[in-house]
Amino acid sequence: MMGPAPAGEQLRAAAGKPEVMEKALEGTGKETRKASSRKRAVAGSPAESLLQPVKLSRTELYKEPTNEELNRLRETEILFHSSLLRLQIEELLKEVRLSEKKKDRIDAFLREVNQRIKRVPSIPETELTDQSWLPAEVRVPLHQVPYAVKGSFRFLPPTQVTIVGSYLLGTCIRPDVNVDMALTMPREILQDKDGLNQRYFRKRALYLAHLAHHLARDPLFGSVRFSYINGCHLKPILLLRPHGKDEHLVTVRLHPCPPTDFFRPCRLLPTKNNVRSVWYRGQSPPEGGSLEPPTPHYNTWILQDTALESHVQLLSTVLGSALGLKDGVALLKVWLRQRELDKGLGGFSGFLISMLVAFLVSTHKIHTTMSSYQVLRSVLQFLATTDLTVNGISLCLSSDPSLLALADFHQAFPVVFLDSSGRLNLCADVTATTYHQVQHEARLSMALLDSKADDGFQLLLMTPKPMIQAFDHILHLRPLSRLQAACHRLKLWPELQDNGGDYVSAALGPLTTLLEQGLGSRLHLLAHSRLPVPEWDISQDPPKHKDSGALTLGLLLRPEGLTSVLELGPEADQPEAADFRQFWGSRSELRRFQDGAIREAVVWEAASLSQKRLIPHQVVTHLLALHADIPDICVHYVGGFLDALIQGLKETSSTGEEALAVAVRCYDDLSRLLWGLEGLPLTVSAVQGAHPVLRYTEVFPPTPVRPAYSFYQHLRERASLLPRPDKPCPAYVEPMTMVCHLEGSGQWPQDAEAIQRIRAAFQLRLAELLTQQHSLQCRATATHTDVLKDGFVFRIRVAYQREPQILKEVQSPEGMISLRDTPASLRLERETRLLPLLTSALHGLQQQHPAFSGVARLAKRWVRAQLLGEGFTDESLDLVAAALFLHPEPFTPPSSPQVGFLRFLSLVSTFDWKNNPLIVNLNSELTAEEQVEIRSNFLASRTRLPVMVIITPQDRRSSVWTQDGPSAQILQQLVILAAKALPILEKQLMDPRGPGDIRTVFRPPLDIYDVLIHLSPRHIPRHRQAVDAPAASFFRGLLNDPGPSSLMPVLGYDPPQFYLTQLREAFGDLALFFYDQHGGEVIGVLWKPTSFQPQPFKASSTKGRMVVSQGGELVMVPNVEAILEDFAVLGEGLVQAVEAQSERWTV
Repeated sequence: MMGPAPAGEQLRAAAGKPEVMEKALEGTGKETRKASSRKRAVAGSPAESLLQPVKLSRTELYKEPTNEELNRLRETEILFHSSLLRLQIEELLKEVRLSEKKKDRIDAFLREVNQRIKRVPSIPETELTDQSWLPAEVRVPLHQVPYAVKGSFRFLPPTQVTIVGSYLLGTCIRPDVNVDMALTMPREILQDKDGLNQRYFRKRALYLAHLAHHLARDPLFGSVRFSYINGCHLKPILLLRPHGKDEHLVTVRLHPCPPTDFFRPCRLLPTKNNVRSVWYRGQSPPEGGSLEPPTPHYNTWILQDTALESHVQLLSTVLGSALGLKDGVALLKVWLRQRELDKGLGGFSGFLISMLVAFLVSTHKIHTTMSSYQVLRSVLQFLATTDLTVNGISLCLSSDPSLLALADFHQAFPVVFLDSSGRLNLCADVTATTYHQVQHEARLSMALLDSKADDGFQLLLMTPKPMIQAFDHILHLRPLSRLQAACHRLKLWPELQDNGGDYVSAALGPLTTLLEQGLGSRLHLLAHSRLPVPEWDISQDPPKHKDSGALTLGLLLRPEGLTSVLELGPEADQPEAADFRQFWGSRSELRRFQDGAIREAVVWEAASLSQKRLIPHQVVTHLLALHADIPDICVHYVGGFLDALIQGLKETSSTGEEALAVAVRCYDDLSRLLWGLEGLPLTVSAVQGAHPVLRYTEVFPPTPVRPAYSFYQHLRERASLLPRPDKPCPAYVEPMTMVCHLEGSGQWPQDAEAIQRIRAAFQLRLAELLTQQHSLQCRATATHTDVLKDGFVFRIRVAYQREPQILKEVQSPEGMISLRDTPASLRLERETRLLPLLTSALHGLQQQHPAFSGVARLAKRWVRAQLLGEGFTDESLDLVAAALFLHPEPFTPPSSPQVGFLRFLSLVSTFDWKNNPLIVNLNSELTAEEQVEIRSNFLASRTRLPVMVIITPQDRRSSVWTQDGPSAQILQQLVILAAKALPILEKQLMDPRGPGDIRTVFRPPLDIYDVLIHLSPRHIPRHRQAVDAPAASFFRGLLNDPGPSSLMPVLGYDPPQFYLTQLREAFGDLALFFYDQHGGEVIGVLWKPTSFQPQPFKASSTKGRMVVSQGGELVMVPNVEAILEDFAVLGEGLVQAVEAQSERWTV
């Protein structure tokens, strides 16, 4: 008795069962996909998983709406743009809001915390530098550099404990629930000059250290740890988490702060200095009588502590009982989190968004009666259109003459948003780069909302945008300690003094400005990662700046700016020329141009498109080394690692776009020759390409071939070559298909067979004329003519436009003619009409988006490397890649193959193939109304459509490119593999130490197959295209030196493919066969479970089976040993070994 083990089950075709998505999706990358699903795939039986309309009885259907329903409909119409959006937002808010039960548990914990804090004992006064009173197991959470500082410290319990932040306001969102507690330190602790030289910050840190020592011994707390506020290392905070099962319920953050009126505001203006150079650097400011440099960030950090309560009161007044505003703030926080904008150093926090809502309420841009969706729209609209780096805003209504003007704040800070006092810049820590990223995201989001797309909510609030998927190129700067040298080189002493020695913060702004200037028109947006805010144990020293990991920068590139290798500078006699030379250093040189001008210019070395895409790498490394003393070994640039997968063996400098362009130019030349042919009975009305090469998506582009005659037998009578059995398999040459349409004429017959004969005559005539008039080597058959031109082989198919129509004609016994689709008519229409149209549209897409070719080819390379290429047509995978450019939301269209491939994996693994068609709107021909109609037609006829449905403007109903595959199981396997590959590849590319082996995700999992058939490389013509390219392979009979060839090469000769065809014909009912056509050395075999069920004995169906006795009856089961032997016999000479992974089976 035989039976399959469960491994590899999802791939086995369940014969006789409907092909439905099975539950294999469940449990695969659940955590990742739960958050990132574009359209959630629902697994289960067909009835459960297909979205079905709710059936209502006639009375329910025509029942009058109630008043409540009418009010809700009116509200929806006014406050939301659709009922669906309203329902989605309400569901999301339910998910992120805190439940009342959890609030009660948190409130109880907060009361306990309050009591514990007030019971912490006081300590007598000591000098600030005498910290001997602090127990050894607690360290001060602050780098005390320099250590010597005046002043004294004593601990007294706080005079007031106040809850501040989003918890009280009701805008706190899950999963990370933080409650901020402000502890007002008694006046007796503080002294008049504590604002100077970090004295206040030292006292604040010691205050926390004493609290930590006592609270850590309390059994109420599961963990007591230090952290920083928004990454500001001068302001540590204490994190308290409950003990036991409530450990992840809440994190209470303790913020010590001074009494509100303790510091005089005039001393903390951004123009004032509060860190003396003599104390910090041990030397006076530079000579020349200049003043101390201002310390705007230092002053702001003190001011922030004095304003905690006033900010909460302001937000409480504004948000109050306005539920729409609170929900709007919650949605905006989700929006920020999905884009990774709210965390870490220089982030745009949820607090800032809340204050921005308060500002818009004060300026009447938002009304308190607005819905959450309207608040979201209003804030995004404001962010998209207002640049706070140029025109700051203020909540202050006072006209007090002692207040500074906004222009003074702009000189001190990159982004300006003043609070109601007019003295504190709320955006002091936000970098200009971060704000521009927020603006960019807001513009994209507004465009998405304005498009009113069905999946707008999903894309806006449910789709994460990790940096690696949002930016074309990534670069990591490590180790961070190199930024210390950069600060010295860039002369950033005042910034270091202001930031308390934090060289990462000090160097970040100047570095991003430098790179933005250097990248110029190549760059659309530069963003930096916000270094994660560390947590550490109270017994440890605070982490050093260099321990934060790596600084990661993301580059969003302009495709139109990537083609130029020239940076054009000013004319040599212009005053700006000196600045240009100083900026570019040794790379700048004087050049004379065609118009006679002599200009400064920088020329980058790049010949191919793949090298031009990586010019930003050259720019970045040159500028960082020149201006910031950061050598190229510290710059890890991630932009072209995947290029190697689509490079030919000898093409290390190009990813094949140039070779494809050569083939396309040759096709254009041949088209012109066809147009100008003389002597054809009918003129050529159109010539169209119908091959992946002609739409730039052939994984490995063809090269001009010139066969070595010694490698072949020469058949003189047919002027053709034949492979010699004693030589290795010759190079694989695939003809490029093109369709030649002839003009209509009344002379064409109306009979299908007669048309085929006429076409055959045209094929012969074409070959004859091309040979006579242009001396081209041709070979004609009844269906096509092969033409050798410049080393490329083209396969010309003559087409007559009415032939598909004639093939549809079916005559009834009564003589009535009706039109009905037949397999022959559909195939002909696909090959002569739809495929040329698709090739033309994708050729146009490549002209618009140069990265399309690389993305489509990487996608196909990966699918085929997983041994699943047979299940997907070339066209279907090209269309999935095209969707990433035509419908990139919530991203922008990719400008590099790397980011496009990551998004391909994301789309494949998260798209709900069962309940949605993938609409690829080529040339934007489909209107929004037509897309709605397509979706409703799809749901109505879902059961009759293929498993994977791809709709284009030319093919709106039948998904012609996926009619023959994939099966449900193959698609399922692809979804699973993509879901596993994506996080692995993202992790590799985001690793600052280097990606390691980038080919890992391209290697197929062979352990899921029951049998592996190993092939001999000698007979694999594309052996060198393998994922792991062989160190050595066989000579394939091609001469290197180009020249005219008088003989047609052997076309389409690929022994593994012929062997696969034989295997499927002989054993297709027993097994599935999988192979990578690009140099694969292994064929994977999966037995079909149904074929191993005992069958009753029949003399007519004994192929591959043996007779056994079971329960007194003769039954037939597969004879595995004999079948394996047949595998080897069928592939004699090609097959090296047949390996049965027999532990999967019990015999």
